[in-house]
Amino acid sequence: MTHAIPNVLTIAGSDSGGGAGIQADLKAFSALGAYGASVITALTAQNTRGVTAIHTPDPGFVTAQLDAVFDDIRIDAVKIGMLANAQIARAVADALRRYQPKHIVLDTVMISKSNHALLAPDAVAAVRDELLPLASLVTPNLPEAAALLGEAAVTDEAGMIRQGEALRALGAQAVLMKGGHLAASDSPDWLIQEHGTLRLGGPRVPVKNTHGTGCTLSSSIAALVAQRDDLASAVAEAKVYLTGALQASDQLEVGSGVGPVHHFYRWW
Repeated sequence: MTHAIPNVLTIAGSDSGGGAGIQADLKAFSALGAYGASVITALTAQNTRGVTAIHTPDPGFVTAQLDAVFDDIRIDAVKIGMLANAQIARAVADALRRYQPKHIVLDTVMISKSNHALLAPDAVAAVRDELLPLASLVTPNLPEAAALLGEAAVTDEAGMIRQGEALRALGAQAVLMKGGHLAASDSPDWLIQEHGTLRLGGPRVPVKNTHGTGCTLSSSIAALVAQRDDLASAVAEAKVYLTGALQASDQLEVGSGVGPVHHFYRWW
C-alpha cells in the first residue's frame, strides 16, 4: 500500500441508534486507521431494542451517491452491508462493475439481531447472482449462508466448510463462514479460499452488548485488507479487534436493550 491512509467505502443502511450499519462501519474504519466514505442504501428507525421502521431511497439516488464518491475519491476497499431490496442490490452491482474497486467485502445482511427482516425475499437472488461474483470476500453467518444456497443451516464445522466452498463456487473469491450460531463453547470461523481453508478460532465472549458485531467484523476486514493486501491476516486481525470490542462493550451505557460493541476501546 503506497498511500499513508486508505479510503474505504461502506455501502449499507443507517442505524439511528449508532450501533450497526453505516455508523458501526465508519467507527471501525476510523479505529483501524482508514478514512471512511459512505453510500446509504436504507434509513432505519432503530435503537438497542429493535427496528421500528425502514425507508429505502430510490435506486437512482443510490447510484448518484456511488457516482459522486467514485468520481472524486480513490477507493481502496468497499464493504457492502444492508441492501434492502433487489433494485438497490442491482444498482450497487452495476456501479461496482463500472468502477472495479480492488477489494470488495460483502456482508450478506438479511435479518437484524432483533429478528427484523433487512432484505426483501426477492433480493436474496439478486445478491447471490449479481454481487457474490464481484466479492473478494463474502462473510455470511450460518442462516445467511443457508438462505443463499437454498439449504438448511448447518450445525457443525464440516458443514461450514462444505457450504463455504459451495458459495465460493458461485463466484466469490473467498468466503468467511462465521460460526457464531454454532452450539459450541468457542466461536470458530472458516476462511475458504482458492488455495485452501483456514480455521480461525476465537473465544465466545459472554456479553450482553453484541449489536453490530457482523457489520463491525466485515468493515474491519475491509479497512485492514486495504492496508495489508493479505486477506488471511486482515481477517485474523479483524477478529482480534472485534473480540476486544465485545469484551469492552459493557463500558458503554447505550440504551436498555442489546447495546453496541465498543469500537474505540483501545483509545477511550
